[in-house]
Amino acid sequence: MAYLIMMLYVAAHACAIGLSAAAPMASFPFLVAAPTIAAASCVARMWRTRRWDQSWPAVGVAMLLWASGMFMAMWQVRTGSPAAGTASLLLYVLYGVPLTFAIASVGREAWYLRLIDAVLALALGVLYAMRTAALATDQDVGSAGFLDLRMMLDLENLFIAVFAVTRLVTATASRARAFFRALSCFAIAYLLVAVAINHFFADVDFGHWADLIIPLPFLWLAVLAWKVPEEEPIRVYPPRRSHLARAGSHLFLPLTLMLISALVVQAQPLLGTVGFVLATLGAGIRGVLLQIQTYEERDYFDALSRIDGLTRIPNRRHFEETMEREWRRSMRSGDSLALLLIDIDHFKQLNDTYGHPEGDRILQAVAHALAGCASRSSDTVARYGGEEFAALLPSISRAGALNVATAMREAIEQLALPSPTPEGRVTVSIGVGFIAAVQGGRAHEVLTEADEALYQAKAEGRNRVRERGAR
Repeated sequence: MAYLIMMLYVAAHACAIGLSAAAPMASFPFLVAAPTIAAASCVARMWRTRRWDQSWPAVGVAMLLWASGMFMAMWQVRTGSPAAGTASLLLYVLYGVPLTFAIASVGREAWYLRLIDAVLALALGVLYAMRTAALATDQDVGSAGFLDLRMMLDLENLFIAVFAVTRLVTATASRARAFFRALSCFAIAYLLVAVAINHFFADVDFGHWADLIIPLPFLWLAVLAWKVPEEEPIRVYPPRRSHLARAGSHLFLPLTLMLISALVVQAQPLLGTVGFVLATLGAGIRGVLLQIQTYEERDYFDALSRIDGLTRIPNRRHFEETMEREWRRSMRSGDSLALLLIDIDHFKQLNDTYGHPEGDRILQAVAHALAGCASRSSDTVARYGGEEFAALLPSISRAGALNVATAMREAIEQLALPSPTPEGRVTVSIGVGFIAAVQGGRAHEVLTEADEALYQAKAEGRNRVRERGAR
């Protein structure tokens, strides 16, 4: 249905050109309406999908800029105003700035990264504007000014098409693919139409039959923006390819700014130099901020990987790394090292009776109580696996380790957590491994002793503390 309406639009446009005595003025409403419809379709897409990001609004702004440029061209034809002609050219060129911004932005980035993109896009717009104003006085077909302006427009359109297709072939999320698919189709169609109009029909006035192809890219974009595709599965690319595309997209704006600066630097050295400086600074500052963000994310996820998701205390990975580190430190200093293995008694029976949600709640309560008993900054309490916890106590006496273990057992008993066992409350068994002076061997020696002591505590009836290793 949408494509039928598109065909009827073209047919009505053709009738207006063929039947009207004033063909240019009859053609202009269709040329202005097409990008306006595309802008409305982009806004509607954003509204219907409730996606309040910058992508579709930026495209909508670009369409309105182009429609405004065509309106100024109509005003120039009607009034003969040179200023209207200059404004029209300026708006045609500026339409590419929000498109470049939309292509360069990646997902939901930090506000300061978007600010840098916005500054670069603004600088690109100013560069376009000043260069267009300088060339607008020389619009005769074949003149040096006209050829330079045409080259700038061709490069702008080519960059947008290439960058959009690049983002499309590397996009993984369904919404991103839909957006870049629509933008790529529009950019390629617009590039072809612009080449045809600027190179083959540059010497014909508005109202010519060539006008019929101008609205086609905008109408196609309107159709693609209006149609919300079904969710597609996430597309998986090789990591290097995805990372290259994501990192390279940040260069779109600086690269475009540099290339346009290279075009204008000979005629306007100051303007071109400023463009180069802004592009270099923008890319450099953005790179530094991204690197800082990468370090922060790495540190965050590294810390997250060492925390047990349920109990929010250190996990087994963190505990074993700490145990190896403390073992080496104790070997150098000759200090003592104690390790406690704590196991919740009859936990499987508890889970089967009360269910896993209640079992999870008990694990959280036990973890919190155990961590509260190890008060020194050097002590580490971790979830070792399932219903088993471990505590590492460096530089502590044998009596001190036993006191901590006893305090832990009593703290859990005092929680009075419900249990289906004859005791009626949750209890723990604790095995203590102790080495008075670490002089060699491997860290797992103290773990083995704690495990043997835990086995002994369970064999003797549970809810007790037992110790192995007095050397």
